[in-house]
Amino acid sequence: MPEFSRRSFLGAMSMGAIGGMLPQNLQAAGVKGLHHKPKAKRVIMLFMAGGQSQLDLFDYKPDLYKLAGQELPPSVIGNQRFTAMTKNAKKIIASSKFKFNRYGSNGIEMSELLPNLGGVMDDLCLVKSMYTESINHDPGKTMFCTGTELPGNPSMGSWLSYGLGTMNKDLPDFVVLPSAYWSGKTNVQALYSRLWGSGCLPSKHQGTSFQSKGDPVLFLSNPKGVSPSVRRRMLDTVGRLNKKHFNELHDPEIETTMAQQEMAYRMQTSIPELTDISKESKATLDLYGPEVMNQGSYARNCLLARRMAERDVRFIQLFHRGWDHHSNLPTHMDGQCRDVDHPTAGLIKDLKQLGLLEDTLVVMVGEFGRTTYGQGKLTKDHYGRDHHPRCFSALLAGGGIQAGISYGETDDFSYNVVDKPVHVRDLHATMLWQLGLDHHKLTFPFQGLDVKLTGVNPANVVQGILA
Repeated sequence: MPEFSRRSFLGAMSMGAIGGMLPQNLQAAGVKGLHHKPKAKRVIMLFMAGGQSQLDLFDYKPDLYKLAGQELPPSVIGNQRFTAMTKNAKKIIASSKFKFNRYGSNGIEMSELLPNLGGVMDDLCLVKSMYTESINHDPGKTMFCTGTELPGNPSMGSWLSYGLGTMNKDLPDFVVLPSAYWSGKTNVQALYSRLWGSGCLPSKHQGTSFQSKGDPVLFLSNPKGVSPSVRRRMLDTVGRLNKKHFNELHDPEIETTMAQQEMAYRMQTSIPELTDISKESKATLDLYGPEVMNQGSYARNCLLARRMAERDVRFIQLFHRGWDHHSNLPTHMDGQCRDVDHPTAGLIKDLKQLGLLEDTLVVMVGEFGRTTYGQGKLTKDHYGRDHHPRCFSALLAGGGIQAGISYGETDDFSYNVVDKPVHVRDLHATMLWQLGLDHHKLTFPFQGLDVKLTGVNPANVVQGILA
């Protein structure tokens, strides 16, 4: 235990921050490190922000074609919440415009909009029984990324960085890749840095967001007139000052600052090498589709995710926005699927051919699903759907997950889960388990609570999808 001066002790007490004076190894009493042999080493999270319509992509309900235009029975809805957009409106059933095809050895049904993903169905696990409590976008995304609807908690990638540590010395443990969006997209909600923040964990575990245009990481390049040798001398001088400051205050955030400055220096070399795709073969680029040549596109980010996986980045999170289709869903859905179908399938194929899929867990999911009843003008070619937390779908691949299976079922209206429910917390627990972590044991003491990703509510590893 370090000795503190009377001045520093009273200063910390006046700020109510005596905990901040303790060295990190004394604050972090939570169990870290592997709890059992892992099946995965890293995660690529493909987050479809806005809420994909499971009815139009993953959850085929042929009987709804006969019921289209009728009101959804009150017995199906029960006491569930609605958004303000449809609370007082009639709940008129809108069947999907799109055909469904059977894919893979087990003939799993999926939309005609996803032919490339259908082509790798034997490598995928389709979970149709996801559910959550969040009915609006911000709490839904916050819940999925941090385990709770309340802002300010550690994100998934931060927990993995904290619990497992780094696998490389030249790149961050946790990288975020938001896709650029084009003028044709509507209802694109903002992304907040707290979705990849470290919360109460030390700030060195927060995500590093890459920019969709210009330099991938802000302020990484040296200013004009500053050479690498000058930058090195500056860092050495600042490092000595920071070390003196740390020896006086014993604040672990000072050590974090020192480590991040050194990481930034190394990233001046590693990031340009990472983002230079000029040496990728034409065959590899073709896996991701033509948009791979556009910086900031979802396709380019999928390729960068594979390159990061090769370099042992622990957690790679892609955000693709624009799935909030309250009107004209068929047109918007068609465009969204063109964005993601080819590149996502290409990512799976690329990881597999490089031997990386076996120990890389890939998850494709949004914050919730969409309603059976429609919004706006209801015709075959023009309808929308409201937010729906009670059932939605996720795709998983690699990392010890069973391949070529469909898991869980919803009712005849794709409105309620009727078999093998999987809460967002269950998915979190499963992801941690595949990485060798027990969600009960990976904790961090903060304000009298042992904080954990799955919170204080029940969460279970989904054994039925494990290989």
